[in-house]
Amino acid sequence: MERVEKLKKKLLKEGINAYFITKRENVRYIAGFTGSSGAVLITPEKNYFITDFRYVEQATKQCPGFIIEKHEDTIYSRVAELLKGLKIDTLYFEGDALSFKDYRELSEKASGVNLVSLPEIVDELREIKDKGEVEVIKKACAIADAAFNHLLKKLTPGMSEKEVAWELEKFMREAGAEDIAFETIVASGERGALPHGVASEKKIVSGEMVTLDFGAKYQGYHSDITRTVAIGEPSEKMLEIYDVVLEAQEAALQAVRPGALAVDVDRVARDIIAKAGYAEYFGHGLGHGVGLNIHEGPRLSPKGKAVLQPGMVVTIEPGIYLPGSGGVRIEDTVLVTESGFEVLTRSPKNLIIL
Repeated sequence: MERVEKLKKKLLKEGINAYFITKRENVRYIAGFTGSSGAVLITPEKNYFITDFRYVEQATKQCPGFIIEKHEDTIYSRVAELLKGLKIDTLYFEGDALSFKDYRELSEKASGVNLVSLPEIVDELREIKDKGEVEVIKKACAIADAAFNHLLKKLTPGMSEKEVAWELEKFMREAGAEDIAFETIVASGERGALPHGVASEKKIVSGEMVTLDFGAKYQGYHSDITRTVAIGEPSEKMLEIYDVVLEAQEAALQAVRPGALAVDVDRVARDIIAKAGYAEYFGHGLGHGVGLNIHEGPRLSPKGKAVLQPGMVVTIEPGIYLPGSGGVRIEDTVLVTESGFEVLTRSPKNLIIL
């Protein structure tokens, strides 16, 4: 209930008497519910969890401190009934989580209620992880690290990118992951110039670099790691950009500390890459938050406005992508600590040539 109380304090400060939560990750964060159908209504006095017949028993066990409301028609019908009974005339909701169809239904069912989109309230709370969350994320990172170590013993020329992805994914599931964190990226040779080059049927050839971007999902939380390895001796150009990316990544890590601006951490890596002559080949942000979502706040980018705080978990992932040649990205999942940072993904970053 600590999270509920933090949310209520935030709502009180904003003068909000009713907040409707529908994002699955936010429903889980606030109520503890792990099922696939449910929503939360928070008022100053009471907390409601709305679901259907299938999940009433599960919600009763997982959501202490919540009044379980079973809807017969739709979630929006039951919410409208609750709002009417509570004499609430303004409902704040997660506007980025409702489709137009769902919004229209909510507005029709709750006619007379002023609907106000305010999507970031719970998202902002989730940016700072508690000790329990950090421990789960560390486990997700350990699973990914172990998968990378396993793959190094299997990776050979002639394997397809999809076979490589399967080796990683199979190992992570057998190691305790409930799922992969996202669609595994395996980009070899020229395909390394694709920042999100998901695994294809392409066969890996000796002399190519292979970018591996993957992660594990464990107890709802994600890890995110990228390593680029060489299969046989790579070209001088690829060796050069590997060194530049590694230098940028290590320098950006050293810039991570409480009070640091996300934009400034991004700039550290970006300036190193620009100085080496590759500014135009690093076209994405330096990193993002990781937690119940694989991509969440804070964002580390040239437009990042966040101030880093202890408990935030972010990625640091600079890259250089050369069309027609290939690419390099190196990424760690990192915890912001009271005194600086802790790297949670521990796999080696020196160039591995297999």
